[in-house]
Amino acid sequence: MLDADTEQFVEVAAALPADQLEAAFDRLVDLRAEGGKEASRAAVPSASVNSELDHRIRAALLPRADELDAHLTGLHSDARAAISTTARAILTRRRLTAEQFAVLVEPFAGRAPVPAQDG
Repeated sequence: MLDADTEQFVEVAAALPADQLEAAFDRLVDLRAEGGKEASRAAVPSASVNSELDHRIRAALLPRADELDAHLTGLHSDARAAISTTARAILTRRRLTAEQFAVLVEPFAGRAPVPAQDG
């Protein structure tokens, strides 16, 4: 089951303007070389929780697919990946290091509500 912080993040992030979702994805890609890839591997929830999260993100973004892809081809998929990566970090925040958590939530800092790691 998703916690309230994760649900709120997904709701707000999925409603962000296309240019902000594009920027978040671009930042996520930039951070892969700065520990993002390894951090993402550490932020894996259970299969059932991951499935619930994926369903929630897809349902939130599907109505915007044409809008997002009109802004930038592939943005619907990119936005889904960016939101998923940060949402998984929020879900698993208590077992991530401070550095792992920071690198995974940084793309959405100031764009969507990200709880404190110990929150």
